[in-house]
Amino acid sequence: MPIRVLVADDHRIVRQGLRTFLGLDPELEVVGEATNGAEAVRMAHESLPDVVLMDVAMPILDGVAATGTIRNELPDTEVAVLVGTTDDPDVAAAIEAGAIGFVAKDSPAEDLRGAVKDAAAGRVQLTPPIAARLLRELGTLLQRSEPLTGRDVELLRRLAGGHSNAEMARDLGITERSVGTLVKALLAKLGVSGRAMAVLCAMHAGLIAADQMR
Repeated sequence: MPIRVLVADDHRIVRQGLRTFLGLDPELEVVGEATNGAEAVRMAHESLPDVVLMDVAMPILDGVAATGTIRNELPDTEVAVLVGTTDDPDVAAAIEAGAIGFVAKDSPAEDLRGAVKDAAAGRVQLTPPIAARLLRELGTLLQRSEPLTGRDVELLRRLAGGHSNAEMARDLGITERSVGTLVKALLAKLGVSGRAMAVLCAMHAGLIAADQMR
């Protein structure tokens, strides 16, 4: 089955361009277009996409707030945010809200499609330089409240390494459904809404070094 994608952007030409770029890949299916954050939340509940490609600057409800709502209410839906540049200050807020990663609006079409596929596969989309910057920006927000088990730390290391759900299932000898269950429990234990934020928490606590990231 193709990966189901909801596109959320308040500019029609951007939505049309994204639909065109994504539509060139038979592994991707655009199931809807939202023009603001509130509409994105409503349409996510209706269409249950695998991934929401979310602009951060939108009317009525901005993309960061919409990301947080979708991640809290639909934890099986990943969100990749659209930003002007990777230095956009909204990147940190989006990661805190639960986004698994982000893609710059001027990225080549193949990078855009790759980012959507990575998000659907559960791959955290952070590079060491960007992770280091986010650590500085998020600071004291990256606190873990409960002790982590060895399995938790191993899972975090695999997330940091950019492993997909399928890869983790194979390596750990469990099903992808079990991987999803373990990840959800880990996020709850850390008190975060997304995988990228979980990786940053682990880095902040010294459990993961930058060189362990893909």
